[in-house]
Amino acid sequence: MGDRTNGGADDGLRIDAFQIDVSLLVERNVASLYSHLVTRPTGRAVRLAIESQLVELSGTTLSLIDLSEVTVLDFSCADEVVAKLLLRYLDADRPREAFFVFRGVGEFHREPIQEVLERHALTAVAETGGGRFGLLGARLEREAEVWERIERRGRVLEPELDDVVPEREDRLALERLADRRLVLRDPRRDDFHALSTLIGGS
Repeated sequence: MGDRTNGGADDGLRIDAFQIDVSLLVERNVASLYSHLVTRPTGRAVRLAIESQLVELSGTTLSLIDLSEVTVLDFSCADEVVAKLLLRYLDADRPREAFFVFRGVGEFHREPIQEVLERHALTAVAETGGGRFGLLGARLEREAEVWERIERRGRVLEPELDDVVPEREDRLALERLADRRLVLRDPRRDDFHALSTLIGGS
């Protein structure tokens, strides 16, 4: 169901990348066609199964929620599996430090995911094929521009920040990206990592 690897950081930052195949969760937890994510109860069951796996882990995790084998995704399931999952781990009383990347997001996934994220004023990092990553959901232009800079570089060390985000508004946008868990700030210092670089070999 999940493959664990240490993330791609090479400076001692420990991140466990954990891939979760959503179609297998549906098959094991829901009396439904495994490739179809329809009805809110189905989405809720999948989200709870994901959360139960996260509870068993220790440390900071990067969860790759793999939708590549999901052939039908309706709005209610996107709300449960994507939006409510993100909300739970953005909350101040979240059960653990967790980051999320949604893998295998196809064109038919995009509309329901985009709509539910915008409805909740959320943004998510998604792998959309060919090793490319992007943002889905609600985002400000400045935040999107700064996110692209971090994504292109992979990691920005603290001494490089003045070059990469020279303007005060850029730095504030970077802080918001970290708060929204769209980039990872090293807890030991002001280094920032693109989530895509922490996936490692998952």
